[in-house]
Amino acid sequence: MQKTTAHFEAGMSLDAAAQDVELRDKFVNPLTTLDGQPRASVALGQLKTLWFNTGTLCNIACSNCYIESTPTNDRLSYLTLDEVTSYLDEIQTQEFATEEIGLTGGEPFMNPDIVPIMQACLSRGFRLLVLTNAMRPMMRPRIQGALLDLHKRYRAQLSLRVSVDHFDPKLHEQERGTNTWEPMLKGLKWLALNGLNIDVAGRTRWGEDEAKLRSGFAALFLRLGIVVDAYDEKQLMLFPEMDASAEVPEITTACWDILGAKPDDMMCASARMVVKHKGEAAPSVMACTLLAYDERFILGTTLADAETSVPLNHPHCAKFCVLGGGACSA
Repeated sequence: MQKTTAHFEAGMSLDAAAQDVELRDKFVNPLTTLDGQPRASVALGQLKTLWFNTGTLCNIACSNCYIESTPTNDRLSYLTLDEVTSYLDEIQTQEFATEEIGLTGGEPFMNPDIVPIMQACLSRGFRLLVLTNAMRPMMRPRIQGALLDLHKRYRAQLSLRVSVDHFDPKLHEQERGTNTWEPMLKGLKWLALNGLNIDVAGRTRWGEDEAKLRSGFAALFLRLGIVVDAYDEKQLMLFPEMDASAEVPEITTACWDILGAKPDDMMCASARMVVKHKGEAAPSVMACTLLAYDERFILGTTLADAETSVPLNHPHCAKFCVLGGGACSA
């Protein structure tokens, strides 16, 4: 394996330099893996879920945020109501089989148009899932009032997924920063008290087995009086860590049978995400919610453009989806 002097001048060890070169050589060719085998790809079956990244600005800066959201990262601009509406219109005019709209960020409740965006999605009959940290942006009186109103009118159509990285406050704050646990609990309990549909997203970064994690979350929910079934994989979704520098295998066409996995079960077989890159005049449609910055996964500006197969040409494709079994929607 070729090694460059730049690695060693930067103080990297031989092993680290070798791994870095290998990672840069892997996940390059969209058609073949590093050793020449045919790379697996996933065809879009039906567009069941359309995600909108409402902007990468967030009220906190998590240590391992897959999209690097912070109070200053605006690499993905706020989507406007008109931009979202244009894609909702395309779903209807092109007769896509879309059932669910997902709103993610950043923190979606920081987007100035978030309430009318939610209203536009719900009024057209879509199920709506909003990902949130349930902290100060969501707890502003204007947002609280809007959530109560939307819940009253749309009931089961609207769900919120709250990020609770761990049932241990110390580990949660290790990821999200000091003084993030209590504000999150306040928001989570407010949602539960007012009867909104909630589920929870946790992390597996501390190496605990799933049974222990679910048991710990179950005890937390019981103590808080929150009706979330920690043993239901939808109500408590546990996500693997997203480390693009980690050593993971490339996925070949032979891997489907070897792993007992199916292309149709991958997230990109049924979902796309709309983002607006800073400085661009119009939004783009991305293959995956995890790859918002990688230009190789920009599929076009319309949903029709995005009706194409996606080569599994990124470490996240392997670790999160194929090997980790992860998915952002239900």
